[in-house]
Amino acid sequence: MKLALTALLVRDYDEAIAFYCGALGFRLLEDSDMGDGKRWVVVGGENGGALLLAKAKKPEELAAVGNQHGGRVGLFAHTDDFVAVQQRLIRAGAIFEGEPRQEPYGTVAVFRDLYGNRWDLIEPGNGGAS
Repeated sequence: MKLALTALLVRDYDEAIAFYCGALGFRLLEDSDMGDGKRWVVVGGENGGALLLAKAKKPEELAAVGNQHGGRVGLFAHTDDFVAVQQRLIRAGAIFEGEPRQEPYGTVAVFRDLYGNRWDLIEPGNGGAS
């Protein structure tokens, strides 16, 4: 068994693609028209992990955009250049909740993406979590 995708509710496909590909550096893996304004949009990192960007339509879906994890950090991005990615995220409008800190597993800081979802940006250290 392999986890294939994680769905992430978004307001708009194109703004989400711009942020997750431009700011986080993910690649657009698929963008297929499903008809009736629906698209199958998948973005992912270099070494696995992918998000299905799902456009919220129903009131309960719209209410969950940016808070799918109940205010907890629910998404984790690893990088080998923390400073460069942090600066790119800031330029794209991400909000960092504090200064980067050193943990046993590496350098980490919490940020909020364009919708308010909380992420950990992590540069793993030697022997850190992968």
